[in-house]
Amino acid sequence: MIDLRAARAEPERLRAAVARKGAGEDFDRLLEADARWRELVPQVDELRGRQKLQGKPTPEQLEELKRVKGDLKRLEGELAAVEEARDVALQAIPNPPHESVPDGETEEEAEVVREVGEHPKLADAKDHLELARYDMERGARLSGSRFGYIVGGAALLSLALYRFALDKLVSEGFTPVLPPVLVREEAMYGTGFFPAEKSEYYEIGDDGLYLTGTSEVALAGLHMGEILEELPLHYTAFSVNFRREAGAAGRDTRGMFRVHQFNKVEMFAYVRPESSWDELERILAIEEELVQALGLPYRVLNIPTGELSSAAAKRYDIEAWFPSQERYREITSASNTTDFQARRLGIRYRGERGMEHVHTLNGTAVTDRWALAILENFQGEVPEALLPFGAPERISPES
Repeated sequence: MIDLRAARAEPERLRAAVARKGAGEDFDRLLEADARWRELVPQVDELRGRQKLQGKPTPEQLEELKRVKGDLKRLEGELAAVEEARDVALQAIPNPPHESVPDGETEEEAEVVREVGEHPKLADAKDHLELARYDMERGARLSGSRFGYIVGGAALLSLALYRFALDKLVSEGFTPVLPPVLVREEAMYGTGFFPAEKSEYYEIGDDGLYLTGTSEVALAGLHMGEILEELPLHYTAFSVNFRREAGAAGRDTRGMFRVHQFNKVEMFAYVRPESSWDELERILAIEEELVQALGLPYRVLNIPTGELSSAAAKRYDIEAWFPSQERYREITSASNTTDFQARRLGIRYRGERGMEHVHTLNGTAVTDRWALAILENFQGEVPEALLPFGAPERISPES
């Protein structure tokens, strides 16, 4: 959530910022509820003070106390309602975007930061279903649409990718984690995925738990409610992830490109506020080093305001070239959520001005989609960098 004190101190600046994410009217409702709350608090305090009398009250004082109690009950009810309305409004306000984020509602309006590598010249570009064993028919029979089996060489390629990324991140000072993938609702709210994206996640209703779509949730929740004594902290997690893709009907339905269950290696950092923008560039640089080590052609995008999550102040995407689609497609993202998640999750450190909220950042190392990009760009040949991690030299539908 945003800093309410900052909203009171600089309302015009913050309103203009969150309006870039379409939340200007929500911000107005927040300030209106907060103004009424601040108006009511001294009135309630004054009435509570008038209830305290010295000695035995006179009949006139008893009558006055009766009126005070009635007024107090009414104002306390209004205060509670206004406080709830303010808290609801505060939850609806997204993290203001950084000034370097371009305006725009769709990914087509993203700023291209750079393009790296040449597109392969293929007379007949085959897709991953033609190049490796991805069994969608049996996956659908078992679990429904958008589930699949990854078999044989394709499975070894994916496993090699996870270890390739983990080894790189450990060498960069990230601590490896195998996190829970079932979390309570407060963790989803704390990281900013709820309420905006609630329809995208699978719920285990009887237990009050949700399947996470990224280990960002578990890594952010690792230190919720804590005061961190040492910063920065860096973690990397491998996890299975789940998304309903409720808003993606008709999009990328062929093969394993957009499925309900996928694997990912994630990066997560807790840093001091003054370090967070440098940390974002570092996470992006690590992502680019991973892509470059595999020889994939790619581009880096600065994502526009309309495509940012409620938590992100800025996000970079890396998109790899997919020859069968003749277009770039996302394979990583890197986001700075500044203090938005830390405020919701109560994660602080002792700064020069006392207790302050940390900044949190996240970034993708690899996902299953990387294997698809490798198969398509090299048509079954495997990059040498993955061979030490158990990947076969070549993959085919029969392997």
